[in-house]
Amino acid sequence: MAFCTVCGAQTADGSTMCPIHSGAAAAPPVTSTAGGMTDNVAGMLAYVTIIPAILFLVIEPYNKKRFVRFHAFQSIFLHVAAVVAWIAFIIISAVLAFIPILGHLVALLLWLTLSVGLLIVWVMLLIKANQGQMWKLPVIGDMAEKQANTV
Repeated sequence: MAFCTVCGAQTADGSTMCPIHSGAAAAPPVTSTAGGMTDNVAGMLAYVTIIPAILFLVIEPYNKKRFVRFHAFQSIFLHVAAVVAWIAFIIISAVLAFIPILGHLVALLLWLTLSVGLLIVWVMLLIKANQGQMWKLPVIGDMAEKQANTV
C-alpha cells in the first residue's frame, strides 16, 4: 500500500502521488547541507523551541536555504502568536473568575482548547517539515514566506 507524498492519501501500488497531485509539483527534494544536516531535519528542529529557529537564521549554511529560513520564521511567528494567545487567555480567565462556577469551567475549557490546538499544530508542523514540505499556517505562513524570500 502506497501513500501520496504530498497529501498522504492512499495511492495505487508503485505510485508516489495520488491522482489529484500527480500533475502538481512534488515536494522539494531534500538536500544535504555543508554541516551534514539535511534541510528537512533543520526545518523540523526549528520548531522544537525558538532558540534553534533563531540559530538557523544566523548560522551560515542554513540561513542561505529558503526552506530552513521559512520554517525558522514560521516557528518564531508561531511562538509569538502563542505568547499573545496566552496573555489574552490570562486576561479572559481573570474576567471569568468573577463568575463563581461557570466562569472557572469556561476558563478550563478555553485552556484545554488552546493547549490541544497548539499541540496539534506543532506536531503537524514537525511532521510536514520532516517530510520536506513547506506547510503554511493561515496568516503566519504568509508572513514567514515573505521573510524567507527576502535575503
